[in-house]
Amino acid sequence: MKGIFITGTDTGVGKSVVAGLLGGFLSKRGYKVITQKWVQTGSEANSCDIRIHLKLMKRGRRDIQKYLPHVLPYNFKFPSSPHLAAALEKEKIDSRRIKKSFKVLSDDFDFVIVEGAGGALVPFSKTGLLIDIAGELGLPVLIVAGNRLGAINHTLLTIEAVRGRSMKIAGLIFNNCYKGVDKVILKDNPKTIESLSGVPVLGPLPSVKNVTSLSRAFFPIGEKIFASLKGGLK
Repeated sequence: MKGIFITGTDTGVGKSVVAGLLGGFLSKRGYKVITQKWVQTGSEANSCDIRIHLKLMKRGRRDIQKYLPHVLPYNFKFPSSPHLAAALEKEKIDSRRIKKSFKVLSDDFDFVIVEGAGGALVPFSKTGLLIDIAGELGLPVLIVAGNRLGAINHTLLTIEAVRGRSMKIAGLIFNNCYKGVDKVILKDNPKTIESLSGVPVLGPLPSVKNVTSLSRAFFPIGEKIFASLKGGLK
């Protein structure tokens, strides 16, 4: 295992930010790290999610130019689930191509951070789910949850979906970047979910826009993820 799969409890919960922050953290540790997005939708050209990764890792597109076809195997214009976006462009997403791209990157890098699309059970075809590709690759799963009303249900369902596939869960990160959420809910959600599921809460993602400050705030979370992944980081 030379990678991790980052999924969310929904779309727009902060997976891209976590992927970039983790990439930056491991890079500072001295590892040769790259991020990957198997399917990007709602993007005219270059993946906006990969751009976020690179910004947070303080890198540029030129740093991964050679690997771009493997960093982003599929890119579609329509903002929807991968299976629909592909169908609208009369294309089929091939899981073999995705796994081949992952292998190319894992051969050249110490670690590959894969950002999923949307939530855990997002389909890439009429019969296939992206998380099942991650399962076939033996990747542990990092879950990012939107910390707001409804998070308990969404997160526990995500945990059940991952566990039902006998996949290792590296932990939970809660995104606190939502306006108008009562502080009582923000504090209770992680405690309740950790108590009910037994999955470790690695920490909250604070509402900080400055890259340096955000990276500093992520450091203790990165340390916990690193401890969980030591077996795959030599």
